Amino acid sequence: MSTVNTMRAISQDVLGGPEVLKEVQVKRPAPRPNEVLVRVRAAGVNPTDWKHRATGGFLGEPPFVLGWDVSGVVEAAGIGVARFKPGDEVFGMLPYPFGHGSHAEFVTAPARAFAHKPSGIDHIQAGALPLVSLTAWQALVETADIQPGQRVLIHAAAGGVGHVAVQIAKARGAYVIGTASAGKHEFLRGIGVDEAIDYRETDFTEAVKDVDVVLDTIGDEYSVRSLRVLRPGGIVVSILPVGSEDFYEEAERLGVRAVRMLVDASRTGMQAIAELVEAGKLRATIADTFPLADAAEAHALGDTGRTTGKLVLVVN
Repeated sequence: MSTVNTMRAISQDVLGGPEVLKEVQVKRPAPRPNEVLVRVRAAGVNPTDWKHRATGGFLGEPPFVLGWDVSGVVEAAGIGVARFKPGDEVFGMLPYPFGHGSHAEFVTAPARAFAHKPSGIDHIQAGALPLVSLTAWQALVETADIQPGQRVLIHAAAGGVGHVAVQIAKARGAYVIGTASAGKHEFLRGIGVDEAIDYRETDFTEAVKDVDVVLDTIGDEYSVRSLRVLRPGGIVVSILPVGSEDFYEEAERLGVRAVRMLVDASRTGMQAIAELVEAGKLRATIADTFPLADAAEAHALGDTGRTTGKLVLVVN
């Protein structure tokens, strides 16, 4: 296979720990109608990546190339693409879950998945934002319709989705309560959290009441317990799409709303995120960066569940 027509990518042949990830040479894709080919400059690594690596998730059995976040440069535009041209800097989230593949030198995706990268941020920052920002935007704005002055509780507020959700909620004028270990409370205050709760020492259901919106990034019993801090008519949005039916049954009993959701690629969502970035209201905290070849190290760090902000692969 000619090296001109190949690219480096991070793939795996079996499910398992970070050690299953290998750098391979694969065929370079070509854009179909309404698609763009993007030369990847940076790509975020998210919990969904290490979960799919370990369990297959929605993707089933490997081989596959993971990665949904991408920031890069348009290399070629397919037939019918009017919004982008070669040389444009773009960022976006590949359609979730089956549009994966950004942990590589090139990726193709529908043009509608991308927005122009804000000029004030670099590719590392832009590559960290799409999946977590779209998740938070779709949960808080499109699903919960948060309004100025509302009380919003965000679980794991220092995590990838959490720290971005805090900033989006603040930009919408909400009063934000965040859960995190005590060592991360100074970080939370720095990004705008009004009230921080140490989940290790405090039962949030006893510390918080009359909440309008809860963003549940943890799942399991957190989903059901979160319903109990809502005021009548309030809503818990869980980004964990599968769980006990108790979640819905308890919500009905309490007179509140319960929603589970999956993030979806969205041009309008990416544009809204770009506008927040340009207004200085949204920025990703970068926990660490890794060369593409060291993706396994990024996954190993992610597996600890202790990072603050985002992990990013940098493609040279």
